[in-house]
Amino acid sequence: MDWINRVILYIALPLAANIGLAGAGMADISGLEALRQGEMRKLVVHAEPKPVSGAAFWDEDGRELTLEGFRGRHLLLNFWATWCAPCREEMPALDALQREFGGERFQVVTVATGRHRPAAIRRFFESVGVTALPRYRDDGQALAREMGVFGLPVSVIVDAGGQEVARLQGGADWSSPGARAIVRALVEPY
Repeated sequence: MDWINRVILYIALPLAANIGLAGAGMADISGLEALRQGEMRKLVVHAEPKPVSGAAFWDEDGRELTLEGFRGRHLLLNFWATWCAPCREEMPALDALQREFGGERFQVVTVATGRHRPAAIRRFFESVGVTALPRYRDDGQALAREMGVFGLPVSVIVDAGGQEVARLQGGADWSSPGARAIVRALVEPY
């Protein structure tokens, strides 16, 4: 399998070098389409960036947040629920992605959609071994509705300028070489 990772890296690095930033922190996403492979083929890259919702969601201490507060970073915004089997499967991969790329330029933002008590979210994360992800919730589903989330899980890539640039419906292995190449292409040229 190591040779596959080298081939992917060999192909992805020149593509990543050609993906730059345009305007005020908005990624040139034209090269993302070529990086879609494996489960990442489900990723729909938008021809034009789309606005994101301004609806509030909450952290585990009850503090109100909006996506605007994350502007300046690329986000992998993941909508999930404690009862969702595919969410349970993909959450450790999202955790690994956050540990590898999380920082000033990139963050995985996980938002439990629907009524979830903070203690239930904490137990869910503990049961799947997640340690690096935030525990945010969208109790009234306003954020999910405004973002057009009708099933779970849904992952949305938001550029540093606060625009949705891609979306994946359903679960995925976000620690796969294809997913990592996509995140690397967004983050490293930044």
